[in-house]
Amino acid sequence: MAKVAVVTGSGGGLGKGIAQRLGKDGFNIVLNDINEETLNSTLEEFKKDGIEAIAVTGDVSKRDDQFNLVSKAVEAFGQLDVFVNNAGIDVVSPFLDVDEEQLNKAFSINVNGVVFGTQAAAKQFIEQKTKGKIINACSIAGHESYEMLSTYSATKHAVRSYTQSAAKELASDNIRVNAYCPGVAGTSMWDRIDEEMVKYYDHMEPGDAFKEFSGGILLGRPQEPEDVANLVSFLASDDSDYITGQSIITDGGIVFR
Repeated sequence: MAKVAVVTGSGGGLGKGIAQRLGKDGFNIVLNDINEETLNSTLEEFKKDGIEAIAVTGDVSKRDDQFNLVSKAVEAFGQLDVFVNNAGIDVVSPFLDVDEEQLNKAFSINVNGVVFGTQAAAKQFIEQKTKGKIINACSIAGHESYEMLSTYSATKHAVRSYTQSAAKELASDNIRVNAYCPGVAGTSMWDRIDEEMVKYYDHMEPGDAFKEFSGGILLGRPQEPEDVANLVSFLASDDSDYITGQSIITDGGIVFR
C-alpha cells in the first residue's frame, strides 16, 4: 500500500513543489490550501501527471480544520504516514511599526498552524500504532533574526522550539518531528522586502536587498524549490528514521549552526 502524505499550503509555491516531489516518490498526496481555486487547479495538474491525490480546503490557523484535514486523508487513503506543516506567511516591517494585527496573523498561521497540524497528525499516528513523520517549515530566520523580518523571525524561532519539544514528547510513540529551513529564493517575499527596505534606507534601490542576501551564498546561486523538496523527500523517507528534533538548514551556505 502506498504511503500517504499531507502537505499544507500546497496550492502553489514551495508547498506545491514539495507535494510534487513526494508524489514522484510514490506517496498518495493530500493537497491543502486556504485558496480553493488555486488548490483545485493544482489537483487537476497532479492528476494529469499521474499522481494519486485529493484536495482539502482549510485554514491551518483553525484547529478544527487541521483535524478535519487528517480525517479526510484517512477517509480517502486509509492511513497517514507523513504530515508536512508547510503553510505560512511572510511579514516585512520595521520593528517599530509591528502592530497587534500583524503579530496575531503571523503567529496564528506560522505557529498555531504548526502546533495544530502536529497535534492532529500525532493523534492519528498513535491511533494507527504506526511510525509517523511530521515535517515543519522553519527557515534560516529560525536560526538567525533579521532586520525588517522581526515578526517572521520570531515565528520561525517558535517553530524550531516546537519542533524540538514535540520530538522529545512523541519519540516514545515512534513519531519523528523535524523541520526544514530554507534560505534565499527569488520569490514575491523578496520583492516585498526590497519594497520596504527602499522606503526606510535611502541608499537602497529595488533589488538591492535580494542582491545583498543572495550575493554571499557560498554555492553561488539563489535557492530553487527543488532544493527544499529534496530535503523534505529525505525527511519523509525511511532513510531519516534516526533523525528527530532537528531543524535542518538548506540555504546553499549562508547560516552556519
